[in-house]
Amino acid sequence: MGSVDTSLHAHTSGRAAVYAEKHSVTHPLILYGGWFCPFVQRAWITLHEKNIDHQYFEINPYKKEAEFLALNPRGLVPTLAVPVDKGSRPDQKPLYESSVICEYLDEVYADESSNGPSLYPVDAYEKARARIWIDHVSGKIIPAFYRFMQHTDAKAYTLDEARAELLGHLKTFIREADPKGPFFLGSQFSMVDVMLAPWLCRLFLFDVYKQGGLGVPARGEGGEDENAWNRWRVWADAVENRESVLDTLSERDHYVDAYKRYAEDTTQSGVAKATREGRRLP
Repeated sequence: MGSVDTSLHAHTSGRAAVYAEKHSVTHPLILYGGWFCPFVQRAWITLHEKNIDHQYFEINPYKKEAEFLALNPRGLVPTLAVPVDKGSRPDQKPLYESSVICEYLDEVYADESSNGPSLYPVDAYEKARARIWIDHVSGKIIPAFYRFMQHTDAKAYTLDEARAELLGHLKTFIREADPKGPFFLGSQFSMVDVMLAPWLCRLFLFDVYKQGGLGVPARGEGGEDENAWNRWRVWADAVENRESVLDTLSERDHYVDAYKRYAEDTTQSGVAKATREGRRLP
Protein backbone atom coordinates (compact mmCIF):
# COMPACT_ATOMS: atom_id res chain seq x y z
CA MET A 1 0.00 0.00 0.00
CA GLY A 2 1.09 3.57 -0.56
CA SER A 3 1.96 6.08 2.10
CA VAL A 4 -1.49 7.63 1.86
CA ASP A 5 -2.73 5.32 4.60
CA THR A 6 0.46 4.94 6.64
CA SER A 7 0.81 8.67 7.29
CA LEU A 8 -1.96 8.72 9.91
CA HIS A 9 -1.30 10.24 13.30
CA ALA A 10 0.33 7.49 15.32
CA HIS A 11 -1.56 7.89 18.58
CA THR A 12 -4.77 8.92 20.26
CA SER A 13 -5.19 12.56 21.25
CA GLY A 14 -7.46 14.64 23.47
CA ARG A 15 -9.73 12.73 25.83
CA ALA A 16 -9.06 9.46 24.04
CA ALA A 17 -5.37 9.80 24.89
CA VAL A 18 -6.24 10.24 28.56
CA TYR A 19 -8.52 7.19 28.52
CA ALA A 20 -5.94 5.12 26.62
CA GLU A 21 -3.29 6.00 29.18
CA LYS A 22 -5.57 4.78 31.97
CA HIS A 23 -5.75 1.44 30.16
CA SER A 24 -2.14 1.09 29.06
CA VAL A 25 -1.09 -1.37 31.77
CA THR A 26 -0.69 -5.01 30.75
CA HIS A 27 -3.97 -6.89 31.13
CA PRO A 28 -5.18 -10.27 29.80
CA LEU A 29 -8.12 -8.62 27.99
CA ILE A 30 -6.69 -6.47 25.20
CA LEU A 31 -8.43 -4.25 22.69
CA TYR A 32 -6.25 -3.71 19.63
CA GLY A 33 -7.45 -0.57 17.97
CA GLY A 34 -6.76 2.45 15.82
CA TRP A 35 -7.90 5.81 17.19
CA PHE A 36 -9.31 6.90 13.82
CA CYS A 37 -11.52 3.84 13.31
CA PRO A 38 -15.23 4.17 14.15
CA PHE A 39 -15.57 0.38 14.40
CA VAL A 40 -12.91 0.42 17.12
CA GLN A 41 -14.76 3.20 18.91
CA ARG A 42 -17.85 0.99 19.12
CA ALA A 43 -15.89 -1.60 21.10
CA TRP A 44 -14.20 1.04 23.23
CA ILE A 45 -17.52 2.69 24.12
CA THR A 46 -18.86 -0.69 25.21
CA LEU A 47 -15.81 -1.36 27.40
CA HIS A 48 -16.29 2.08 28.96
CA GLU A 49 -20.04 1.69 29.49
CA LYS A 50 -19.58 -1.72 31.11
CA ASN A 51 -16.69 -0.53 33.27
CA ILE A 52 -14.53 -3.42 32.02
CA ASP A 53 -10.89 -3.45 32.97
CA HIS A 54 -8.73 -3.97 29.88
CA GLN A 55 -5.60 -2.94 28.04
CA TYR A 56 -5.86 -0.67 25.01
CA PHE A 57 -3.16 -1.30 22.45
CA GLU A 58 -2.84 1.20 19.59
CA ILE A 59 -1.73 -0.20 16.26
CA ASN A 60 -1.74 0.98 12.65
CA PRO A 61 -3.62 -1.72 10.70
CA TYR A 62 -1.94 -0.48 7.52
CA LYS A 63 1.43 -1.49 9.02
CA LYS A 64 0.57 -4.98 10.19
CA GLU A 65 3.03 -6.28 12.75
CA ALA A 66 3.78 -10.01 12.82
CA GLU A 67 2.66 -10.35 16.45
CA PHE A 68 -0.73 -8.83 15.65
CA LEU A 69 -1.17 -10.94 12.50
CA ALA A 70 -0.46 -14.06 14.54
CA LEU A 71 -3.50 -13.17 16.66
CA ASN A 72 -5.70 -12.04 13.78
CA PRO A 73 -4.50 -13.06 10.30
CA ARG A 74 -7.08 -10.72 8.77
CA GLY A 75 -5.17 -7.81 10.29
CA LEU A 76 -8.31 -5.81 11.06
CA VAL A 77 -9.21 -3.60 13.99
CA PRO A 78 -10.89 -3.84 16.35
CA THR A 79 -9.50 -7.15 17.55
CA LEU A 80 -10.23 -8.28 21.08
CA ALA A 81 -7.72 -10.65 22.69
CA VAL A 82 -9.82 -12.73 25.07
CA PRO A 83 -8.06 -14.50 27.97
CA VAL A 84 -8.43 -18.27 28.02
CA ASP A 85 -7.29 -20.51 30.83
CA LYS A 86 -5.18 -23.35 29.43
CA GLY A 87 -4.11 -25.26 32.48
CA SER A 88 -0.91 -23.90 33.97
CA ARG A 89 -0.68 -20.78 31.81
CA PRO A 90 -3.08 -18.14 30.52
CA ASP A 91 -3.59 -17.84 26.80
CA GLN A 92 -5.61 -15.65 24.46
CA LYS A 93 -7.87 -16.13 21.51
CA PRO A 94 -9.15 -13.41 19.18
CA LEU A 95 -12.54 -11.93 18.46
CA TYR A 96 -13.15 -9.46 15.68
CA GLU A 97 -16.09 -7.69 13.98
CA SER A 98 -17.11 -4.73 16.12
CA SER A 99 -20.73 -5.75 16.64
CA VAL A 100 -19.66 -9.26 17.69
CA ILE A 101 -17.13 -7.84 20.16
CA CYS A 102 -19.70 -5.48 21.66
CA GLU A 103 -22.29 -8.21 22.09
CA TYR A 104 -19.70 -10.53 23.64
CA LEU A 105 -18.63 -7.90 26.16
CA ASP A 106 -22.21 -7.10 27.11
CA GLU A 107 -23.05 -10.77 27.60
CA VAL A 108 -19.93 -11.86 29.48
CA TYR A 109 -19.58 -8.83 31.75
CA ALA A 110 -23.10 -8.99 33.09
CA ASP A 111 -22.69 -8.35 36.82
CA GLU A 112 -24.89 -5.30 37.31
CA SER A 113 -23.11 -4.33 40.53
CA SER A 114 -19.81 -3.85 38.68
CA ASN A 115 -20.76 -3.67 35.00
CA GLY A 116 -24.08 -1.89 35.11
CA PRO A 117 -27.20 -2.92 33.19
CA SER A 118 -27.14 -4.74 29.87
CA LEU A 119 -26.94 -2.55 26.80
CA TYR A 120 -29.83 -4.59 25.39
CA PRO A 121 -33.44 -4.51 26.65
CA VAL A 122 -34.45 -7.36 28.95
CA ASP A 123 -37.71 -8.00 27.11
CA ALA A 124 -37.19 -10.48 24.25
CA TYR A 125 -39.32 -8.54 21.77
CA GLU A 126 -37.63 -5.24 22.53
CA LYS A 127 -34.21 -6.90 22.26
CA ALA A 128 -35.15 -8.27 18.84
CA ARG A 129 -36.43 -4.85 17.79
CA ALA A 130 -33.16 -3.27 18.92
CA ARG A 131 -31.29 -5.72 16.69
CA ILE A 132 -33.45 -4.69 13.72
CA TRP A 133 -32.28 -1.09 14.12
CA ILE A 134 -28.70 -2.14 14.73
CA ASP A 135 -28.93 -3.92 11.39
CA HIS A 136 -30.32 -0.74 9.82
CA VAL A 137 -27.33 1.19 11.12
CA SER A 138 -24.81 -1.34 9.82
CA GLY A 139 -26.57 -2.23 6.60
CA LYS A 140 -27.99 1.13 5.51
CA ILE A 141 -26.61 4.16 7.34
CA ILE A 142 -22.92 3.25 7.45
CA PRO A 143 -22.63 2.23 3.77
CA ALA A 144 -24.43 5.46 2.82
CA PHE A 145 -21.99 7.43 5.01
CA TYR A 146 -19.04 6.10 3.01
CA ARG A 147 -20.75 6.48 -0.38
CA PHE A 148 -21.33 10.14 0.47
CA MET A 149 -17.85 10.68 1.93
CA GLN A 150 -16.14 9.01 -1.04
CA HIS A 151 -18.11 10.88 -3.67
CA THR A 152 -16.07 12.46 -6.43
CA ASP A 153 -17.06 13.86 -9.80
CA ALA A 154 -16.02 10.53 -11.34
CA LYS A 155 -18.81 8.63 -9.57
CA ALA A 156 -21.90 7.41 -11.38
CA TYR A 157 -24.09 8.98 -8.69
CA THR A 158 -24.32 12.66 -7.82
CA LEU A 159 -23.37 14.35 -4.56
CA ASP A 160 -27.01 15.28 -3.98
CA GLU A 161 -28.07 11.67 -4.47
CA ALA A 162 -25.47 10.50 -1.95
CA ARG A 163 -26.58 13.13 0.56
CA ALA A 164 -30.26 12.26 0.11
CA GLU A 165 -29.53 8.56 0.61
CA LEU A 166 -27.79 9.13 3.94
CA LEU A 167 -30.38 11.61 5.20
CA GLY A 168 -33.16 9.24 4.21
CA HIS A 169 -31.68 6.41 6.24
CA LEU A 170 -31.15 8.72 9.22
CA LYS A 171 -34.80 9.81 9.09
CA THR A 172 -35.97 6.20 8.91
CA PHE A 173 -33.86 5.45 11.98
CA ILE A 174 -34.92 8.37 14.12
CA ARG A 175 -38.63 7.99 13.36
CA GLU A 176 -38.47 4.66 15.17
CA ALA A 177 -36.82 6.13 18.27
CA ASP A 178 -38.76 6.37 21.53
CA PRO A 179 -40.39 9.83 21.33
CA LYS A 180 -39.71 10.39 25.03
CA GLY A 181 -35.97 10.10 24.43
CA PRO A 182 -33.35 11.12 24.73
CA PHE A 183 -31.74 7.87 23.50
CA PHE A 184 -33.10 5.57 20.83
CA LEU A 185 -34.85 3.24 23.27
CA GLY A 186 -35.78 6.00 25.71
CA SER A 187 -34.01 6.95 28.91
CA GLN A 188 -31.46 4.12 28.75
CA PHE A 189 -28.34 4.32 26.57
CA SER A 190 -28.30 1.09 24.57
CA MET A 191 -26.40 -0.91 22.01
CA VAL A 192 -28.43 0.80 19.28
CA ASP A 193 -26.86 4.10 20.33
CA VAL A 194 -23.40 2.52 20.57
CA MET A 195 -23.59 1.20 17.01
CA LEU A 196 -24.19 4.63 15.45
CA ALA A 197 -22.37 6.93 17.89
CA PRO A 198 -18.93 6.89 16.16
CA TRP A 199 -20.39 7.93 12.81
CA LEU A 200 -22.56 10.57 14.48
CA CYS A 201 -19.34 12.08 15.81
CA ARG A 202 -17.87 12.10 12.30
CA LEU A 203 -20.82 13.73 10.51
CA PHE A 204 -19.14 17.14 10.87
CA LEU A 205 -16.66 15.96 8.23
CA PHE A 206 -19.27 16.45 5.51
CA ASP A 207 -19.30 20.15 6.34
CA VAL A 208 -15.52 20.12 5.93
CA TYR A 209 -15.25 18.14 2.72
CA LYS A 210 -18.53 18.11 0.78
CA GLN A 211 -20.18 21.12 -0.83
CA GLY A 212 -23.48 21.76 0.92
CA GLY A 213 -22.37 19.80 3.98
CA LEU A 214 -24.45 17.12 5.66
CA GLY A 215 -27.69 18.88 4.81
CA VAL A 216 -29.79 18.38 7.93
CA PRO A 217 -32.28 21.26 7.78
CA ALA A 218 -32.05 24.01 10.38
CA ARG A 219 -34.62 24.11 13.15
CA GLY A 220 -37.93 25.33 11.74
CA GLU A 221 -36.95 24.52 8.15
CA GLY A 222 -37.64 20.78 8.13
CA GLY A 223 -41.07 20.98 6.52
CA GLU A 224 -42.95 17.69 6.84
CA ASP A 225 -39.82 16.19 8.44
CA GLU A 226 -39.55 18.85 11.16
CA ASN A 227 -40.53 16.50 13.98
CA ALA A 228 -38.08 13.85 12.83
CA TRP A 229 -35.18 16.29 12.68
CA ASN A 230 -36.08 17.76 16.08
CA ARG A 231 -35.98 14.24 17.53
CA TRP A 232 -32.66 13.71 15.74
CA ARG A 233 -31.20 16.78 17.46
CA VAL A 234 -32.28 15.52 20.87
CA TRP A 235 -30.76 12.10 20.22
CA ALA A 236 -27.55 13.48 18.72
CA ASP A 237 -27.00 15.88 21.61
CA ALA A 238 -27.50 13.12 24.21
CA VAL A 239 -25.21 10.64 22.46
CA GLU A 240 -22.44 13.11 21.57
CA ASN A 241 -22.27 14.23 25.19
CA ARG A 242 -22.23 10.74 26.68
CA GLU A 243 -19.06 10.30 28.75
CA SER A 244 -18.15 7.01 27.07
CA VAL A 245 -18.38 8.68 23.66
CA LEU A 246 -16.38 11.76 24.62
CA ASP A 247 -13.67 9.70 26.35
CA THR A 248 -13.05 7.62 23.22
CA LEU A 249 -12.73 10.54 20.79
CA SER A 250 -9.48 12.08 19.61
CA GLU A 251 -9.06 15.71 18.53
CA ARG A 252 -11.28 16.83 15.66
CA ASP A 253 -8.43 18.07 13.49
CA HIS A 254 -6.92 14.59 13.51
CA TYR A 255 -10.15 13.18 12.07
CA VAL A 256 -10.10 15.90 9.41
CA ASP A 257 -6.62 14.76 8.42
CA ALA A 258 -7.53 11.06 8.45
CA TYR A 259 -10.73 11.43 6.41
CA LYS A 260 -9.16 13.55 3.68
CA ARG A 261 -8.24 10.24 2.03
CA TYR A 262 -11.89 9.16 2.08
CA ALA A 263 -13.13 12.50 0.79
CA GLU A 264 -10.71 12.23 -2.16
CA ASP A 265 -11.50 8.52 -2.57
CA THR A 266 -7.82 7.61 -2.46
CA THR A 267 -7.63 5.58 0.76
CA GLN A 268 -6.85 1.89 0.46
CA SER A 269 -8.76 0.78 3.54
CA GLY A 270 -10.94 -2.30 3.29
CA VAL A 271 -14.05 -0.22 3.91
CA ALA A 272 -13.16 2.22 1.13
CA LYS A 273 -12.41 -0.57 -1.34
CA ALA A 274 -15.69 -2.30 -0.56
CA THR A 275 -17.60 0.97 -0.99
CA ARG A 276 -15.84 1.61 -4.30
CA GLU A 277 -16.73 -1.84 -5.57
CA GLY A 278 -20.28 -1.92 -4.22
CA ARG A 279 -19.48 -4.82 -1.88
CA ARG A 280 -20.56 -5.50 1.70
CA LEU A 281 -18.36 -3.65 4.15
CA PRO A 282 -15.73 -5.85 5.82
